[in-house]
Amino acid sequence: MNASGTSGTSGTPEAKAAMEWLASAAPDPGACRFEWERNPHGVALLPAGRRWDVLILPAELGYPTLDVLTRLVDRPGPVLADPGDARTGFFVPPGTAARWLGTGVRGAGRGTWIAVPHPGRATGGVRWLVAPDAAGTLTDAALLELAMHEAAGRLARGGGGAGS
Repeated sequence: MNASGTSGTSGTPEAKAAMEWLASAAPDPGACRFEWERNPHGVALLPAGRRWDVLILPAELGYPTLDVLTRLVDRPGPVLADPGDARTGFFVPPGTAARWLGTGVRGAGRGTWIAVPHPGRATGGVRWLVAPDAAGTLTDAALLELAMHEAAGRLARGGGGAGS
């Protein structure tokens, strides 16, 4: 990373592979990579529904859900947080958003676009809570649902944090 905060084509091999996987969802992957590099916020708009869908939870449920999920699996799929920390977005297999039924959970699938930060550097806005990996790992929707139920139960009992 240079002094201006841009990484060009530098970065770890894992970040480069994650960038390629994310960019492969774009209609023009080269333009996506270019946008990540020239956009001062390091963000590109990518279409959901091709490589992944995103389930968007209010942060008061999303963070506890991520806490539960990270205890259930070695590595969940990518997870985003919006700039105001009001929402978290879990990357799940394509088609999940169309089938998802859940109060307070929004789905971004085919026909929607997601602001996605560069996977190899910090941005000032939307950011990765769990960055994508080189393999394109996604969170299993059934496992995410179980983690959400556990997190909601903890919140209802008054214990939302880690180790509650």
